[in-house]
Amino acid sequence: MKNSCTLTSLDNANIVNSHSQSGVTLIEALISLVILALGVLALLGVQLRTLKETQTGVGRAQAVRLIEDLGERVKVNPGTFIERGNYAVAWGAPPAAAADCGVNICNAVQLASWDINRWKTSVANNMPAGDATVFVLPADNTQLGVVVAWRANEANNAADYLAVQNLGQGIPVACPPNLICHLVFIQR
Repeated sequence: MKNSCTLTSLDNANIVNSHSQSGVTLIEALISLVILALGVLALLGVQLRTLKETQTGVGRAQAVRLIEDLGERVKVNPGTFIERGNYAVAWGAPPAAAADCGVNICNAVQLASWDINRWKTSVANNMPAGDATVFVLPADNTQLGVVVAWRANEANNAADYLAVQNLGQGIPVACPPNLICHLVFIQR
């Protein structure tokens, strides 16, 4: 009989040990789920950063295309560089066009006014919070400076980006706050 009692007490000991082991397994499973969730969140963060950088690249490409459009408009107008100030425009809403040069014959000044109106409207319509300025360099009469600005979700300061592009040339404009800018010079 002693043998049967011993077996019974051993069975009870095994039952007690198996209950305590199942709690440890549950804790291990919960820790594994937490580690897996952190890994998924990290991958999601990388994906969002990649998406943000892609959107910034698309914005820069769009800004370059818009600046090229203005460059072509300037080249088509024969009197542009005689009176370079005709294309100069500040930040803000596009100025009213002097005439509709799409249906009327216009002189160089009217064509410049119409071009700037159409171009700034295109910048506003194609870029998020898009704006632009065109300016004449004080020390060089063979160039027009063009800056296109748009809203971007970047940590970098947009003014720092424009300052890098200035290269000490005495640019008379600054990038508006909370926007990123792209600066290009149109040569005669």
